[in-house]
Amino acid sequence: MLHLPHQTNFYKGKVRDVYTIADKYLVMLVSDRISAFDVVLPRPIPYKGQVLNQIAAQSLEATKDIVPNWMMNAPLPNVTIGHKCETYPVEMVVRGNIAGSAWRAYKAGKRVLCGVPLPEGLKENDFFPTPIITPTTKAHEGHDEEISREEIISSGLVSEKEYEQLEKYTLAIFERGRQIADSLGLILVDTKYEFGKIGDIIYLIDEIHTPDSSRYFYKEGYEERQKAGQPQKQLSKEFVREWLMENSFQGQEGQQVPEMTDEVVKGISERYIELYEKFTGHKFVKEDVSEADMVKRLNEEIEKLVK
Repeated sequence: MLHLPHQTNFYKGKVRDVYTIADKYLVMLVSDRISAFDVVLPRPIPYKGQVLNQIAAQSLEATKDIVPNWMMNAPLPNVTIGHKCETYPVEMVVRGNIAGSAWRAYKAGKRVLCGVPLPEGLKENDFFPTPIITPTTKAHEGHDEEISREEIISSGLVSEKEYEQLEKYTLAIFERGRQIADSLGLILVDTKYEFGKIGDIIYLIDEIHTPDSSRYFYKEGYEERQKAGQPQKQLSKEFVREWLMENSFQGQEGQQVPEMTDEVVKGISERYIELYEKFTGHKFVKEDVSEADMVKRLNEEIEKLVK
C-alpha cells in the first residue's frame, strides 16, 4: 500500500488498489494480480496491470465524445487518475452474441433473460437481432445478481429517467466498441459498463473494453465456425479459466489452485501482451517503474490537482 498526499480513503480490490484523494479524485493502480472464479491466484502476472490500464485508457479516450468519463490522465503505465463519482448500484452488461452465461441459460430452456425475451432457434455464439442489455446488481461482496430493467426502476435502485439514459449510453458505447473491434478484425461479443455521477452529470467509470471485462471473437473464420458448429476463437482471459478448469479448479470449496510454475506465469503474461497488441494495433513496450519513482510521480500529479 502506498501513502499518498491528501489521501482520504483506500480500497483494495481483487486486482486494483484505489486511493481516494481529497474526497474528489481517485488514483487507480491496476496491479499484476489476477483473479478467476472470484479467487485471486497466488502469483502475479508481469505486465498484466500495464496491459489493462493502457487498453482501458485508449478505450475511454475513444468514447469520451459519447459520454463523459472519469479519467483525467494515465500518468504511469499501470495508474489512472480521475474523478471520484457517486456510483450507480448496477452494472450494465451488454451482449451482441449469445455466449457464456447467456448461452447456458438459453440451452437450459430459458427464453427471458433479465426481462429481455430471447428469440427461438439460436445457436451458441450467434448474433442477437440487436444487442441486449442484461444488467446485474453491483455486489460489494459475493456474486453480482442478474436483475431486470423493471426491477431496477421499481425498487428505486436507479430512477426511470436516469436508467433510460444509462441504456442509451450503454448501447452507443457498445456500438463504438464494435466498430473499433471490427477495424481490428475482432467481434466485440459482450462487455460491461459501470456509471457514476457528479451532481446531475453521468460519467462512465472503471475500465472498459479490456480482455478482463469483455469477450471478443476473431472475425476471420467466424461464419465458417458457426456453420460447422465449432467453438469460436476467443480473445479474452477465458484461457486462464480454461487452464484452471483443466486442472480441476473452479473456485469451489476444497479445491486447490493448481501450481503456477514460472512457465505458466510467463505463458499468461505473453498472452496478455498478445491481447494488447491485437487490440490496440501497437507493439507493447514493457515499462518497469520502481515504487519510489511511482510515489514521486504521483505526489507531483496530486499536488497539481489539490492546490
